[in-house]
Amino acid sequence: MHGPATSLSTSVSAWLLVLLCAVSGAYCLRRAGRAGGGAAAGEAAMGFGMALMAVPLRLGGGWQAPVLGAVFCGAALHALWLLRGGPHHAHHLVGSLTMVYMAVAAGTGAAPGSSGHAHGQGGAGLPLLTGLLLVYYAGYVVLGGARLVTVGAAGAASATGTAGTSGTAAGTGAPAGPAEVLRACRLAMGIGMLAMLLTM
Repeated sequence: MHGPATSLSTSVSAWLLVLLCAVSGAYCLRRAGRAGGGAAAGEAAMGFGMALMAVPLRLGGGWQAPVLGAVFCGAALHALWLLRGGPHHAHHLVGSLTMVYMAVAAGTGAAPGSSGHAHGQGGAGLPLLTGLLLVYYAGYVVLGGARLVTVGAAGAASATGTAGTSGTAAGTGAPAGPAEVLRACRLAMGIGMLAMLLTM
């Protein structure tokens, strides 16, 4: 009944998701170039991969799913290697495996961002795995958002106190530093992942 309007709304949402993921990936790539960090490079690949997967058009046939699947299998191996530095890199592994999962789903006709997904064709395990990933990313987004707000509030309070003691005008807080922007990018990619999982 509301087919054209719904289709337009879905398309606009998909392109906004593409833009969000691409911008986050570009920032992480810039940071990786400056710091030479493998984790930032992995996050950049995640952002660009998510942007490509979220494109509502199927460009050039079905090449996207196998290419993304291969790229993120490699990213998962890289994340396993990063785990030597501590368990805080586990999120990169989960993210890479989630992208492989969505690429496989896209290759079997359940592409994220499209409207017709039939989990019943993929077996009984797929809905359970999707649900577990939804719970994981929902928790990640909530915790990440709370942490970002807490850090921002602490930074604003510190900036106000410093401004009051130095005699300068107290503003609304210091501008966000690279660490805060990186946290925001990670949060944006977490939201993007959650949005793509919700379309499955």
